[in-house]
Amino acid sequence: MIKLAFRNIFRQKMRTTLTLGAIAFGTAGLIISGGFVEDIFVQLREATIHAQLGHLQVYRAGYYSYGRRAPYQYMIEKPEALAERLRKLAHVVDVLPRLQFAGLLSNGRANYSIVGDGVDPAREARLGDYVPSWMGKTSGPVPHRAFMLVAGRQLADRDALGILVGEGVASALKLSPGDSATVLLNTPEGALNSLDFQVVGVFRTYSKDYDDRAVRIPLAAAQELVTRKAVHALVLSLDETSATDAVAAAVARELPAKEYESKTWLSLADFYQKTVALYRRQFGVLQLITLCMVLLTVANSVNMTIFERTGEVGTMMALGNKQHEVRRLIVVENVILGLMGGLLGAGLGVGLATAISALGIPMPPPPNADAGYVAYIRIVPSIVVEAFAAGFLATSIAAFFPARRASRLPVVEALRQN
Repeated sequence: MIKLAFRNIFRQKMRTTLTLGAIAFGTAGLIISGGFVEDIFVQLREATIHAQLGHLQVYRAGYYSYGRRAPYQYMIEKPEALAERLRKLAHVVDVLPRLQFAGLLSNGRANYSIVGDGVDPAREARLGDYVPSWMGKTSGPVPHRAFMLVAGRQLADRDALGILVGEGVASALKLSPGDSATVLLNTPEGALNSLDFQVVGVFRTYSKDYDDRAVRIPLAAAQELVTRKAVHALVLSLDETSATDAVAAAVARELPAKEYESKTWLSLADFYQKTVALYRRQFGVLQLITLCMVLLTVANSVNMTIFERTGEVGTMMALGNKQHEVRRLIVVENVILGLMGGLLGAGLGVGLATAISALGIPMPPPPNADAGYVAYIRIVPSIVVEAFAAGFLATSIAAFFPARRASRLPVVEALRQN
């Protein structure tokens, strides 16, 4: 049966080639589009983590729900001792203290509303220095860093009164590295406090909204401004993003729930969640369209082949072949065709993805961003398997009804076609 099916497939070489091409290009298209969308997810995810949120954040219990109204009532009083406990957990690379504040930034001529973080400069620099890449490493163009400097340099431990300002803040107040700026805010007691800073750098992240309002200053300076030797959050940096849930469970076991709470980056990244949901639906529609195209192309090819082979089918049944044997032969032919086309498409898709990724795809700025980036086609095993299965199943399904109709042809009428 299989030998006969192979012979039948290659009798019409041109038609078989066209059918295989339709299956292969449909499968390859799914692999390339799926890999492109997956790269968007990965780059946005890592930019979200390394530019702002970290992998996990630990707060005092109640801060996430009520901290906006009373931020200074939910502070971690002894952050370093707690950070040392958290650094001992598996997968934890570092723990970064942050003190969040809101106030005004003045250049001496105008005031601008800001939100800021008091940070450990060296640790934040290591977190933000992550460079996304496809499949771990690439010899192609290097994408921009998650936390990118557009002017000046990173905040350093020696900068007791240095400040990093977002690109939008710098533009609004016409600030550049070397300029002076004053941060004004209310202390927990309601008094007005201020400190003069020198701009050391201007930064850009994936989020334009964040860059339009954010500044970063050394943690000690922020504590002096708010008159509290405490922090709002401890940000955990992990060795791999896939370990986030496991570390979150470990943190929950390590810290008493009555005193502390934690949030993963995913629960904090509303923009990321909505972007992923949108692109997954779009990719689902693309998969459906591709599947229908392959299905219709193969069904048309099978119908034409069976019409031309009507006399052959009549001869087979006249020689004693049963209906189910004729039906099975046609189905086996298309199963083989689907396997060949799916494998060819998988190889073509992986090859094209590798070639395209070696060059990189320059992309314009995404929504809510000012800078473009370099996209890649990620080779994701699950997407390759799904694309192969789509091409194979579409071909196999397309053969069922034509095979059923051919096997029910009256023998005498089929023989007339000879």
